[in-house]
Amino acid sequence: MGYLPRWLILSTLIGVIAGLGAVVFYEALREATRLFLGILAGYHVPTPAGEGNAAGSAHYARPWAIPLVVVLGGLLAGFLVFTWAPEAEGHGTDAAIEAVHDNPRGIRLRAVIIKIIASALTIGSGGSGGREGPTAQISAGFGSLLARVLDLSPEDGRVAVSVGIGSGIGAIFSAPLGGAVLSADIVYRDDFEFAALIPGLFASIVAYAIFGGVFGYHSLFSFGVYHFQPLQLVWFAVIGLLAGGIGLLYSKTFYAVIRLTSLLPFTRKLRPALGALCVGLMALALPELLGTGYGWVQKGLSNQLLHTPLYIILLLPFARILATAFSIGSGGSGGVFGPGIVIGSFTGLAVWRILEPLTSSAGHNPAPFIVVGMMAVFGGISRAPLAVMIMVAQMTGSVGMLAPALVAVSIATFIVARSDDSIYRSQLRTRADSAAGRLQFAMPLLSTLEVASVAQSPRVVLSEGMPGNDALSALEAASVPGAPVVDEHGLYVGAIETDVLAERLQHDPDLSVDQVLDTTAMTVASSGRASAALDALTQGGGHWVTVTGDSRRVVGVLAVSDLVRGYGTALGKSLHQISMVTPDSVIVEERLGPDSPLAGKRLRETRLPPGCIVFSVQRGEELIFATGETELAKDDVVSALTNKENREQLVSLLRGHRGPEDPVVEHGSQMV
Repeated sequence: MGYLPRWLILSTLIGVIAGLGAVVFYEALREATRLFLGILAGYHVPTPAGEGNAAGSAHYARPWAIPLVVVLGGLLAGFLVFTWAPEAEGHGTDAAIEAVHDNPRGIRLRAVIIKIIASALTIGSGGSGGREGPTAQISAGFGSLLARVLDLSPEDGRVAVSVGIGSGIGAIFSAPLGGAVLSADIVYRDDFEFAALIPGLFASIVAYAIFGGVFGYHSLFSFGVYHFQPLQLVWFAVIGLLAGGIGLLYSKTFYAVIRLTSLLPFTRKLRPALGALCVGLMALALPELLGTGYGWVQKGLSNQLLHTPLYIILLLPFARILATAFSIGSGGSGGVFGPGIVIGSFTGLAVWRILEPLTSSAGHNPAPFIVVGMMAVFGGISRAPLAVMIMVAQMTGSVGMLAPALVAVSIATFIVARSDDSIYRSQLRTRADSAAGRLQFAMPLLSTLEVASVAQSPRVVLSEGMPGNDALSALEAASVPGAPVVDEHGLYVGAIETDVLAERLQHDPDLSVDQVLDTTAMTVASSGRASAALDALTQGGGHWVTVTGDSRRVVGVLAVSDLVRGYGTALGKSLHQISMVTPDSVIVEERLGPDSPLAGKRLRETRLPPGCIVFSVQRGEELIFATGETELAKDDVVSALTNKENREQLVSLLRGHRGPEDPVVEHGSQMV
């Protein structure tokens, strides 16, 4: 299937699940908040304009219940996560980014379900967390499922999970454009995943259409109209300086709490409850710390916090950092994007409160300072400044703030980049930092090899339901590190590693193959390129990968040694071809004629004269650097290096027929 129909279908499917997942989690969180804080604690949190703009309770009806309710939520979340899916702890976005780089097929559906419930319990009971983490993991998990079920290539699998991350976050925040850019911006610190941008745009608008169809198409926050004032750029620069430092403090505090809680002498199931207790006690003095905090951001935007004591405003960014670290860093479940936005809003509000009595250039409305703070703090520490700026602009309906906010976001990003930190520790610096990227750069000829040409027949193929002892005997007899597993119809369902099976059998001698089966193991299509096989090997973290044909039938296995051997053969052929080029060779530039036998063929399928090397193809305005997969078309201008004695033969092949009005362009060459 071609690129366009493939990604139209995949993006639509991911977008539908992202939108539905956002609806499900939003409702789950709303009900959990109503139950824990509303009914049990007698406290109602304020809500932003896009969610009713409720003022919330003026005070606690039962102050003693607040810490108890927060602890109850943390206790239930810890029990769920560490009993059923430990990978669901913490902020789900980082786990999804890790899946993009390590194994796009590795997100379990169980982890997604547990993430929804545990996050609703953590945040709904008053824990400080964002709702973007669960929604990102829902849609990223579905992208991972598609990679497994449809046997997507490693590159397509990475894009599917990246698109899932962005479309899920864009849906829950009603910011589809920001979500689409986030798909491409969030997986690297200093790079951009361009392949995810266009699919991300389509998936995000589908997700937004579904979520908005249920809850309405409007911004999360109400902002008003901003009138640009050049003098405020100075104060926005001050916000940028503070935002860089606040962002670094946020990241370092969060991961410091993670390290400290890992040293606690009791079970991991109880650690979120301890963090929740700290949050509950802090919230007795600062109710702004409970839940997502979006209602308090709206109060700041609406200038309703003018009478809050200044020392409280100055304290709120640091208190929210601690509350998020205790809630999520202790093992609770929730996102860090939302709290980062809230921390940024309080930072901007604090700057305005200090400046407003001192200078008229600060204006009488804190909203611009709050929006810039939101963009700068999390835009810098997430290392995704462009995506966060667009997302906050859509969340607040303040597109006019993008230009002046550039000052603050740029400064904050420079500060964070200099320290080489990020709230998302799974991000790679650039695409070249992935293991597959480094190896493919070092072995460029892999793209000229088909998987089928280097794969070998499997020595062992196991069946579903097979007794574990019988499977181990077959694996050991064949001296293989593992084997693919097929169902009763002979279709691939997963793989088993020999050492894993042997270890499990020591504890349970009666287990079957199904109980050890790894359904997330990487595969590669027999018709694919060997570069994709290398990608699958590095992502899977193993020494071999299953090769599948039509309908997911096992047709072979591929080990690292097979790739090395195949690469050596390809390199030998390439060196032999280059060695046939003589010092008196010429460069030929010729247009492919309508009768050329080369038209419609890939270069590796053509029979060019000995010593002929095609290095580029000009197609209209596009210049293509030729590989074995380059398909020639009528009217292509082919540039090639050849020997003088073979020049006429090459020209004849390219033209199909020769006319005197079409002279050959040739240049002498000293290339050897």
